[in-house]
Amino acid sequence: MVFSSSLFLLYFLPVFLIIYFLMAGKYKNGFLLLVSIFFYAWGAPTFVFFVAGSVVADHFLIRGMIRTKGSSRRVLFWLSVLLNLGLLMYFKYMNFFVDQFQAMEGWFGLKPGPWTKIMMPVGISFITFQKLACTLDIYKNRFSGFKSFRDYALYIFMFPQILAGPIVRPGQIASQIAGHLEKDSIDDKLIGFYRFVIGLAKKVLIADVLGVTVNEIFSLDAEGLSSGMAWIGAIAYTFQIYFDFSGYTDMAIGLARMMGFRLPENFNSPYVSQSITEFWRRWHITLSFWFRDYIFLPLAYATSRKMPAERYWGLRADKVIYIIAASVTFLLCGFWHGAAWTFIAWGLYQGIFLILDRLFLLKYLKKIGKIPSIILNFFVIMVGWIIFRADSLPDAFTYIGKMFAFRSGENEIWLNPKFWTILILAILFSFWGGRKSIEAWIDRFYDAPKNHAILLMSVAALLLFILSEAAITSSGFNPFIYFRF
Repeated sequence: MVFSSSLFLLYFLPVFLIIYFLMAGKYKNGFLLLVSIFFYAWGAPTFVFFVAGSVVADHFLIRGMIRTKGSSRRVLFWLSVLLNLGLLMYFKYMNFFVDQFQAMEGWFGLKPGPWTKIMMPVGISFITFQKLACTLDIYKNRFSGFKSFRDYALYIFMFPQILAGPIVRPGQIASQIAGHLEKDSIDDKLIGFYRFVIGLAKKVLIADVLGVTVNEIFSLDAEGLSSGMAWIGAIAYTFQIYFDFSGYTDMAIGLARMMGFRLPENFNSPYVSQSITEFWRRWHITLSFWFRDYIFLPLAYATSRKMPAERYWGLRADKVIYIIAASVTFLLCGFWHGAAWTFIAWGLYQGIFLILDRLFLLKYLKKIGKIPSIILNFFVIMVGWIIFRADSLPDAFTYIGKMFAFRSGENEIWLNPKFWTILILAILFSFWGGRKSIEAWIDRFYDAPKNHAILLMSVAALLLFILSEAAITSSGFNPFIYFRF
């Protein structure tokens, strides 16, 4: 079950909200947990037992970690880490590792053995990172633990964010789970509703429309692709993935707000970034901070302790430490996104530009000014998305090569007026946050607008909801891009 489906919009969500709003406060968290488990089981009836079992095991490991000290605490910590990473490695990466091993067997003329592909539980990457965040924060004494198993299970299973984030830290949600009903208000319900509908419209009215043409272009034979069509496909996909993923985030934040919870923001006009460094402060913010806090900073600190000299290879030690930490972090970031060489290459590509920023690129971008920096950075991001989208690295390189071959050709696909209209709107909505005044207005609009603005947006949201539902009814099933991960 996905948010952008008639089943969810017309049946599941209204029934859930009516019962939830009418229910006595002391029963709401328990009801939300049961509904969340049902929601996950609807799409993954087998895997829900694996996830639920790991939640139970993690709860007891974490409780033991809280109550003990010394070596016993360290053993429980590593058991929790290995449990979560083990499940992620098995379900998400085992097929990849077996494929690589079988390819190596072919080099030596050996016949690959039989292997049954493993299905991946939806949302396992996000679930694993939330569980690891809880384990790591408790071990480092940054979080004291949830009050009960129900609260911990709700932290993991809460249905608005279980499938594709935002990645919530335990300290961001624990007090809300314990006392969110104290701040429950009609304003939160209305703000949550129009935030949800904005996300729905992003997904259905923009991302899905662009996605139809993107899929057609990327399915063409790359060898015969004209440069113009290659550029259109790359640009359209760059906006498709943004509106698809940020649309899911808006829907998750809106749903949670209607229930009295505040989830962290995950996007902040990323395409107005003037560097890749800034881009990762604006794109998938909760993932960026997760990798920063749990991978990059500990790795940089550990590396610095083993590098006492002031310079290495002609560079200051701090820059060498940054290069090592950033390379490893973004290699893992790429691999987290998917078990394929394209994702690994995409992660390294991002890491290279982060390193270049640190070495000299930020100074150069500052000199050329804001608008040129945004354009140049958008181009770097777009090329990266081609690697991300391609089925293989050779396909990615061929596609990028066609963009710069400046080869003319027939218009292989008819680009209708609807596509151009939506693409122009996508460009407008992606870049208008580049003005500080509009960025500040967006923040107020999402967080605490005035009463008349709430009512006006609620009416507008009803119209957008009707348009979105009509689009869903007339089109086929189109899941969120990040459900793959």
